[in-house]
Amino acid sequence: MNETVMENPRDRAVLVGLASPRLDRKENADEQSMDELSALVETAGGVCVGVVLQTLPAPNPRTFIGEGKVDEIRELVKSQEATMVIFDNDLSPSQMRVLTEEFGVQVLDRSGLILDIFAQRARTKEGRLQVELAQYQYLLPRLVGMWTHLERQAGTSGKGPIGSKGPGETQLETDRRHIHRKIDKLKDDREEVRRVRGTQRERRQKNEIPVVAIVGYTNAGKSTLLNALTGASIPANNRLFDTLDTTTRLLTVSDTLDVVISDTVGFIRKLPHQLVEAFKATLEELEYADLLLHVIDISNPEWEAQAQIVDELIAELGAEQIPCLRVYNKSDLFFGDIRPRGEMSVNISAKTGEGLPALMERIDRILDKGSRRVTIHLPYDKAGLVDMLYREAKVEQVAYAETIDVVAVCVPRVLGQIKEYIEGCTEKKEEWET
Repeated sequence: MNETVMENPRDRAVLVGLASPRLDRKENADEQSMDELSALVETAGGVCVGVVLQTLPAPNPRTFIGEGKVDEIRELVKSQEATMVIFDNDLSPSQMRVLTEEFGVQVLDRSGLILDIFAQRARTKEGRLQVELAQYQYLLPRLVGMWTHLERQAGTSGKGPIGSKGPGETQLETDRRHIHRKIDKLKDDREEVRRVRGTQRERRQKNEIPVVAIVGYTNAGKSTLLNALTGASIPANNRLFDTLDTTTRLLTVSDTLDVVISDTVGFIRKLPHQLVEAFKATLEELEYADLLLHVIDISNPEWEAQAQIVDELIAELGAEQIPCLRVYNKSDLFFGDIRPRGEMSVNISAKTGEGLPALMERIDRILDKGSRRVTIHLPYDKAGLVDMLYREAKVEQVAYAETIDVVAVCVPRVLGQIKEYIEGCTEKKEEWET
């Protein structure tokens, strides 16, 4: 029995998209967004059994698509034994309710599908918290439609389960209150997550460890890059939204630079606004980053459009002022004539390791704050400076001999305070003194 369940897809889905001049450019469906929707269905464990793409002057207020297309899809659902219809565009609760009645199977929109994938993928308590909040915010305006769906399932015989014949306004109001309470509680929990993150961030800032955040379109290779740089063992599979929970690692970039590097959830076109809101506690790390690594899958023909979507989301999250290094990944699979070049771009293959030394060198150059590794000989009457070095520098070694000998990586401000005790220091002004 279990083998059959494994072999059979979770759902058989007919995919529907609408393009219309009345819709916002980002909301329109096209062949690329429908291909991506098909990949999302596969990620969710389903299979695409039909695709319908329509162009209309304006969406139909009742059914979103044209009435003729509704009939066509109804027949397609029957002939392909589909279990659901998924729209690439967002539907209103009333449109979803009408279409569910028309097709006789569950109707989902792109936002609902992405939320389902996120619910499957979230692993940590924090990730699950974010997804649950987004799901409740998505669910609230659709409650009436859900109850109507239950009523339809119960049939007309009146022999459905108790409570399934349409609960009436009282039950709806009870559910609304319950969901509002859940949303308030989840928001409180999320604020606690932000508070803990804030404390961790302050500690890092005090230690002057720069923060590097990896961002990019879903499936661009962010986890593969983090694994290649840090030896982390994050699953890196060729599927959308494989990483939901932020992974943070310490990375030694050069002998004078350590950074905290974080992987983030992949961005995607038409990301549900509930998710942008819910994931701000995770993605707010971007606002405090010293450098963004924007990973771009240059082997994807749509890479320019995908990069633009990521840039727009970075701006929406308030992180557009942060230096951003464009990392063109999967260069081993790129067969174009000219690779992108520039001071703030680098070509790599996270899988083969090509270009990684150049990437590390570029990160070091961008984040170089003039830190130097020095040997310091402190007289014993200046022993108090050791505490200061532990607080303000990266102390690597301390030995007690005729003097207190300290090897440490120091920023210019600290170097200025201890310059007379630095081995080999001359009166000539150094770079960090100017």
